[in-house]
Amino acid sequence: MKRSYRAELETLEKLLIIYCRARHGGRALCAGCRELLDYSSERLRLCPRHPKPACKDCPVHCYSPVMRDRVREVMRYAGPRMAYRHPLLALRHLLGF
Repeated sequence: MKRSYRAELETLEKLLIIYCRARHGGRALCAGCRELLDYSSERLRLCPRHPKPACKDCPVHCYSPVMRDRVREVMRYAGPRMAYRHPLLALRHLLGF
């Protein structure tokens, strides 16, 4: 089963919250992390592939190289921590639901 736009966005938002709180402090997303979330939301919304594959497996690179590196950094840090903060969301993401 393929994940919906809403589920992808929810996962990304949770990842960014974990990352931003640890790296930048504060309860809300900082301006840089908010910009990354907005950019990623637009990329997800405009994805030309149906069904949408994982971005790392997609032949079309929608993200700019700088933004792609920023998302990778967020995922590398926050991905393992998702299992502790949001276990059901992490499991759903791993299983592709």
